[in-house]
Amino acid sequence: MITIKTSHGEIAIELFDDKAPITCENFRQYIADGFYQDTIFHRVIPKFMIQGGGMDVSLSDKQTREPIKNEADNGESNDRGTLAMARTGEVDSATAQFFINLRDNDPLNHSGRDFGYAVFARVTDGMNVVDAIAGVETEDRAGHQDVPVESVTILDVTIDA
Repeated sequence: MITIKTSHGEIAIELFDDKAPITCENFRQYIADGFYQDTIFHRVIPKFMIQGGGMDVSLSDKQTREPIKNEADNGESNDRGTLAMARTGEVDSATAQFFINLRDNDPLNHSGRDFGYAVFARVTDGMNVVDAIAGVETEDRAGHQDVPVESVTILDVTIDA
């Protein structure tokens, strides 16, 4: 089990190691490196998703490792409470940023139209925290849209024994 400790409370997640081994190993390595400490949820779109894990409070990108292979064709769906890797328009571009789905987001799934976004985990406890984050006031700032007016910080991410 993994715990994402935020300024709004804790979110417990379970990784899908059997379905997304590359993505899960990548996520674990960022946790082991302490990468997620003091990053923020920088993109909050109610009834869609909350995204974080790559920027600090000044909206500066943190230095990441090389992108990983997109495992969106693993049979998992972007359903409410699942975590998926954020990426650019390039299929294999995910690094550290992830998002938590606030609803079933079928258009983000692997399909003929788009390769999709790799689901690699699900929230097992703390959806109330996720929903609270989804309800914060947002603004456009520093070239970014849907940024929380008051930062929602990821204080730490830990792997629980």
